[in-house]
Amino acid sequence: MRVGQNPAKFVKEVARPERITVAVLNYIPFLSGFYAEALDVLKVCLESARTEAGLPFDLLVFDNASCEEVRQYLLDEHQAGRIQYLFLSEKNLGKGGAWNIILSGAPGEIISYADSDVLFSPGWLKRSVEILETYPNVGMVTARPFRTREEYMTATLDWARRTSEVQVEQGQLIPWETFLEFDLSLGQSEEEIRQRYESTRDVRLTYQGVPAFVGASHWQFTAWKSTLQNFLPFNMDRPMGQVKQLDERMNAAGFLRLMTAEPLAMNMSNTLRGVRQTVTAPAPQPGRKKTSPLLEFPPVKKVLLSLYDSIFRWYYDR
Repeated sequence: MRVGQNPAKFVKEVARPERITVAVLNYIPFLSGFYAEALDVLKVCLESARTEAGLPFDLLVFDNASCEEVRQYLLDEHQAGRIQYLFLSEKNLGKGGAWNIILSGAPGEIISYADSDVLFSPGWLKRSVEILETYPNVGMVTARPFRTREEYMTATLDWARRTSEVQVEQGQLIPWETFLEFDLSLGQSEEEIRQRYESTRDVRLTYQGVPAFVGASHWQFTAWKSTLQNFLPFNMDRPMGQVKQLDERMNAAGFLRLMTAEPLAMNMSNTLRGVRQTVTAPAPQPGRKKTSPLLEFPPVKKVLLSLYDSIFRWYYDR
């Protein structure tokens, strides 16, 4: 038997979500080795997303079974009102499993997704949404120009070539410094990057006065939620390595894949070293030792990192 009246009956209105949901996927299983600085990277990612967007949004964080220290940080941020929606998964569902929940459950009409190691620059969200709302049939917009695989660009190029209102430019249009900065974050040598820069080209479009580079990527993108529904669910049997499904399927479906003309998002990877200080980074942890010169010797470093990678895969890439 019910006792009394539910107080919720007397609530006259409820909160409405923002039109845009910024969704960040996080996975930090421990705070050592490869992940020693990962919590600091996450903090910078979330702070730069909040302070540099240029548009209002709700922040959603999906945590894929991180360690206790990281979960507690996220709970504190949620309690303080800096995270509006927080998903804490008991198990690591991989990126595909997390995407199935994020892209179907985010309340916004527009979803702006990012991995937890993305550093944002002023206006990143505003410029992304401008492209999304200006160009027709846009599938995804990444907030940085870089060179993506040509096989994922065919639908966008076909649309540009048959649309008379579009101005098309080709050449080495991304400045060398911008190109170098991003590719260095992927662990490539400057010599390799220089060879790729000189042997490939960019395509830049201008439509209704709004410039955008051709290409996009799964590590950071802004999209209509209704468009993303076309690609759910994602069936990925590994935690990483299969995320290009979104790029492939979106291009095959004929959607445009575009990037901002300016570099407004950057991959920090697993360290704050060399990161532009657009936001205040956390103070270095006390007692962190400098690396021995022997450990930085290239042959030694290569062998040890290879061994570390193998051990990590034995335990976590399952």
